[in-house]
Amino acid sequence: MGGFVAAALAFPTALFSFALVVVVGYWLLMLVGGLGFDALHGGHGVGHAGHVGHAGHTGDLGHGAGGHTAHGGQGAQDGHGADGGGAHHHGGVLDALGLGGVPVTVAVSLLVALAWFVSLAGTVLTSGAPARGGVFAVALVASWAGTRLLVRPLSRLFPEDRPATRGDFVGRVCVIRTGRVTADFGQAEVTAEDGSTATVQVRTLTEEPGLAAGRTALIFDYDADGEHFLVAPFDPALPGG
Repeated sequence: MGGFVAAALAFPTALFSFALVVVVGYWLLMLVGGLGFDALHGGHGVGHAGHVGHAGHTGDLGHGAGGHTAHGGQGAQDGHGADGGGAHHHGGVLDALGLGGVPVTVAVSLLVALAWFVSLAGTVLTSGAPARGGVFAVALVASWAGTRLLVRPLSRLFPEDRPATRGDFVGRVCVIRTGRVTADFGQAEVTAEDGSTATVQVRTLTEEPGLAAGRTALIFDYDADGEHFLVAPFDPALPGG
């Protein structure tokens, strides 16, 4: 036991031993629920915002903890893209190292644990400053290679959040919020898959006098040129609408 402690506190293992204590402490807190499930994702699942193109004349359409909101403006540059404003799985450094696809906490934990094990083994098998310096370099390279190998299958457990797009609203039922809906005017409130809501610009192809405030309609298409959704009367209580 004394030899193990001595090796763990010797160079270069000591550099990783302290980091390993932090990593173990973090995951222990995770197990007892002290940080909550969302902390596992390193900011990944805590809500995401996206600037979703032109939702009619409502531009920036995001949904996070407060739900969808629509503001006047232009929105995203490309018609169907989304400029994600939320946190992602990984930082730019880890992504550049080929360690992306998993939360930062997972990647860093693997790096520290593998580096510690390799350096511990090297410390036990070698002696002298030059050899220990080589062990340090080997530990860094081995931890990177091992972590890169492990994150590939692990990334399947942490699918990337898909930013919201205007197409998500097509096929959904909305509630008219204006006194009327015509080919030139109208707004409606639509509920997204995650339960949040957004107010969007809607239009009809033909005269629909029955579409007034409080009535339901079906969003069946999006007009990119006019920057609005196309709707038709829809009653969920009736068979086939």
